[in-house]
Amino acid sequence: MSLEAIEHVELPLDFSVFSEIIDVRSPGEFAEDHLPGAINLPVLGDDERHEVGTLYESSPFEARRLGAALISRTVAGYLENELRDRPRDWAPLLYCWRGGMRSGSIAVILRSIGWRARVLEGGYKAWRNFVRLDLERLVNTPSLQLHILAGLTGSAKTRLLHAIEAAGSQILDLEGLANHRGSLLGGVGPQPGQKHFETRLYEALSGLDLTRPVFAEAESNRIGALHIPGPLWQRLGDGTVSEILLPLEERAAYLLDDYRHFPDDPRRIHQLVDKLRRLRGSELVDQWQSLIDAGEWTGFVRSILENHYDLVYRRPGSSGCVYQSPACQIALPDAGVESITRAAAELIATARHDP
Repeated sequence: MSLEAIEHVELPLDFSVFSEIIDVRSPGEFAEDHLPGAINLPVLGDDERHEVGTLYESSPFEARRLGAALISRTVAGYLENELRDRPRDWAPLLYCWRGGMRSGSIAVILRSIGWRARVLEGGYKAWRNFVRLDLERLVNTPSLQLHILAGLTGSAKTRLLHAIEAAGSQILDLEGLANHRGSLLGGVGPQPGQKHFETRLYEALSGLDLTRPVFAEAESNRIGALHIPGPLWQRLGDGTVSEILLPLEERAAYLLDDYRHFPDDPRRIHQLVDKLRRLRGSELVDQWQSLIDAGEWTGFVRSILENHYDLVYRRPGSSGCVYQSPACQIALPDAGVESITRAAAELIATARHDP
């Protein structure tokens, strides 16, 4: 079967028509970003890809021969193992970097068996360009109504956002997509790469009904190591803002409940707090370190809220803040279930009546 006989498909796609989406790029390329739901069956490992690429610079023919040998052995292993139970009517979508040699090579073999293997035209490069352009189209949809939850650190905005979702309304959980709480002490594990973060954003937005209100938290343009794409950042700044108010003691209690990793890794907290010496001075940082060593987590959290986070907070509508002035304020007595549920219902009702 010739390479010309391979079916190439173009974006946008209805991915549900494919039995499986297979990324045949190297593990390193896959880890950086990939199509939603794709599995990785690399035809060349990271080292092999580098070896073939280096050889190609001096001898394209030898590089293609080496690549063909490596790919053939790899695909044979997949047929005997990972793909051995695929049914007769299996119809996968394959892609590599540009929809060329790697995906085409495995497609030839799969189609010769009788499977309807198709190749994404333009490969991952086309997907990346599509995400960038369609993400901008989505965020600029005229009917999109963004409702922003603003407030000091620890105001239970994340808990409130999830309560809004549980009540049946739509949210865009930026911190969840970025796997970061959006503050110095907000790391909760490895973050995705920037490209994969944007893919996650696209997947989340494309699954929303953009004629209905969408709630999100007020974030800076960076969440941990990631930045919010420019078009979305600008649109967030146009959203209707509700400012959440919670007393300091309740904010400290909420953070201790929400950031339960604090007592588990005091050494990590020490390292993060130490980065604030130039900004807050050694005397205050030494006090925080002493509180950490003593296990005085309530005192530490209260102090860092009052003497650091509250000082850097830019109130919506103030100079230098991208967000609009608050349209309303929601005062919470505490971050308990009853208070959060009541506030979520109030915000949802208000959003329904907004023009």
